[in-house]
Amino acid sequence: MMIYCTKVQGFLRGGTKIQMALLKIYKISALLLLAYLLGSIPWGLILSRIFSSIDIRQKGSGNIGTANVFRVAGIVPGILTLAGDFLKGAFPVYLAGFITGGDSFWGQFNICLVALSAFWGHLYPVFLKFKKGGKGVATAAGCFFVLSPVAFLIAMLVFILCVCWFNRSSVGSLAAGAVLPIVVWQVNHSIPLLGCSVIMVIFIYYRHMGNIKRLLSGKEPVIWKKKR
Repeated sequence: MMIYCTKVQGFLRGGTKIQMALLKIYKISALLLLAYLLGSIPWGLILSRIFSSIDIRQKGSGNIGTANVFRVAGIVPGILTLAGDFLKGAFPVYLAGFITGGDSFWGQFNICLVALSAFWGHLYPVFLKFKKGGKGVATAAGCFFVLSPVAFLIAMLVFILCVCWFNRSSVGSLAAGAVLPIVVWQVNHSIPLLGCSVIMVIFIYYRHMGNIKRLLSGKEPVIWKKKR
């Protein structure tokens, strides 16, 4: 009888472990879907239409990100676009950390998957048929604001200094992207966070290929035009 009870208890414990594993998979899957859908919200397109009744995809560089909205639609929609794109990276990552915890290797790995899901949602938004997404800088910044605040601050400082010096947002984005993985590793010594930062930077550079070509040819537009 005792042997039978022991087997039943072992079976129940095994069932509980399976249930817990399935529940964890469900949570992560739900977070990945939520992050992607939030990342897909095209704030630049929405806000430029609200404030100026234009399709930002047909103006300027055609990008729905902050820089193009700022140049074409104005300061207010530009700032609001920056906030929206930033928060759609920060919020799902914070939520993932709150729900799953992020102290262990696999905890950090899962949170980084959520961050990448929000990031890819911004680049390839389902609401725009996976086309005409942003370049990912603001959303990546929002993700690392939660993932590694110190690395975020250092990369942001590099971005601000380069933008102020060169008067081009693309230079700031590329420079901040170049230092981000290095700083993330020096600060956190986390393989999941390092991998996440490297993947994001690769995609950011890929989406900035047009900017890089214009920078090399001297045709990249400035943010603030100098008064004559």
